[in-house]
Amino acid sequence: MKVPFLNLKAQYDSISEEVQRSIAEVLSRCAFSGGPYVEKFEEEFAAFCGSKHAAGVGSGTEALWLALLGLGVQPGDEVITVPNSFIATAEAISLCGARPVFVDVQEDSFTMAPALLPQAITKRTKVIIPVHLYGQTADMDPILSIAERHGIAVLEDACQAHGSEYKGRRAGSLGHAACFSFYPGKNLGAYGEAGGVVTNDEQLAKKIKMLRDHGQSRKYYHDVIGMNGRMDGIQGAVLSVKLKYLDSWNKQRRANALKYQEKLAGVTGVKVPDEMDYAHHVYHVFAVRSRNREKMRSDLQASGIDCGVHYPVPIHLQEAYAARKELAGKFPVAESCAEELLSLPMFPELTGSEVDYICQEVKRHSNVPDSA
Repeated sequence: MKVPFLNLKAQYDSISEEVQRSIAEVLSRCAFSGGPYVEKFEEEFAAFCGSKHAAGVGSGTEALWLALLGLGVQPGDEVITVPNSFIATAEAISLCGARPVFVDVQEDSFTMAPALLPQAITKRTKVIIPVHLYGQTADMDPILSIAERHGIAVLEDACQAHGSEYKGRRAGSLGHAACFSFYPGKNLGAYGEAGGVVTNDEQLAKKIKMLRDHGQSRKYYHDVIGMNGRMDGIQGAVLSVKLKYLDSWNKQRRANALKYQEKLAGVTGVKVPDEMDYAHHVYHVFAVRSRNREKMRSDLQASGIDCGVHYPVPIHLQEAYAARKELAGKFPVAESCAEELLSLPMFPELTGSEVDYICQEVKRHSNVPDSA
């Protein structure tokens, strides 16, 4: 049996008629860049997240970058985040001219360890970015409490957490603002590049919308230096269609995750991910832990099962940040995640027989001695 890591075609087939109608409408009105379809999606997505405002932009990276600029991050500032994220989290900080400062993550959740935050805060700390990794929120209450004591803004990196919850509140409603990626493979994915920022701060939302549109307060009147970071109208229309299905798709992801957890419980050499008691996990990624990750990945691929690794090199050890001369071993949990986590296929349309086959093959290939 062949099992893909992701099957976007299956999802498209289920909503193709709606999507084609929405795209045809955009084409007929020639509303290509920004405009009414982006505004409609912004309103819908803000409400979905439990926030007041949303700004659609060109990618998740732009969302992070523009949100940081909107929060006043400048060269010489420091922004605290984690090293086991996609590089865009740190990249956006660097694009502002600021310095990413890393703290390690917790063994059980793979998200920011709040207890390590105080020692990372300095007079230059401007923002804290907890990453809601793989579809599960960070432990936000202690992070927010620490940030408030120091007068620091909290920006959620929710790029993998569309619809996830923390103590009953949705990602996007927890910090001063939150950033989302709508890359095609995300739980809520566009048909191209797109991203968004949500916030309850009206002035911040206005500033981000100005920055994404060349710093314009009105056409040809540029109050600040901005950029072209607008969302395309077609992406706004597609996302409006798909948003209606997001809760049901997330429910299917959770059902698939439960099957994995039940069938892989107690398997030697394999640890399934934990859902924290404060969280409603939406399983953008289902990452199991194995000390023989590379062998298992090779064996599963030989059995026709496509797997992924998120992420093989933590950010502080990437060549792009080599000038910082960070030492291996500085963030041991993040580094062990990079060495041991293997992402199994996870998408709403994954069938029960496919999950059965994947688990069968994981069990078959897990009976090898630990490499450590």
